[in-house]
Amino acid sequence: MTKELLSAVAVTMTFLGYIPYYRDIIKGKTHPHVYSWTLWCLLTIMIVGLQIKGGAGPAVYVTASAGLLCVGVIVLSLKKGKKDITFSDTVVAVLSLIAMGFWLIANEPVVSIVLVVLADLLAFVPTVRKSWSKPHTETLSLYVINTVRFVIAVIVVEKYTLLAVLWPAAWAIANGLFSVLLIVQRKRLAQ
Repeated sequence: MTKELLSAVAVTMTFLGYIPYYRDIIKGKTHPHVYSWTLWCLLTIMIVGLQIKGGAGPAVYVTASAGLLCVGVIVLSLKKGKKDITFSDTVVAVLSLIAMGFWLIANEPVVSIVLVVLADLLAFVPTVRKSWSKPHTETLSLYVINTVRFVIAVIVVEKYTLLAVLWPAAWAIANGLFSVLLIVQRKRLAQ
């Protein structure tokens, strides 16, 4: 299977993965954290540029499709999302924005990708915090599909550099761990 074909599979998975997520937001079952999703959208746009510079090849399409779909989540979360924002969420959001600021002034691509990935992972903290006590407020299938599509994104990288691989690898791990957290917390709360 060619890298372009695998990339098309991952992009298709991205779009298919968001269908139940959007549906659950509209139904009021899923409550995306607006801080996380807004930061992810901004950071994904930055990462597309860094991946292009790093020679990611077809893997860029997976990243760009995720960024596009983040916009839809933001719009829906503003209408349907819970405003469960804590002081720690705001601190993490500010730290994420600071990391983005350092990325903008850093003239070193490797430092930039590390800062952007760090900011991106920090943006996950409000969602993890919310989901720890309310694991049913997230759609598990999205994060399981994300794990698989990010693994595929690592496989389809054209030129293996830190710029091209760090973000999808970090998110394959983060989504996998978050999926496990949701499963474990749902079982724990059911007992």
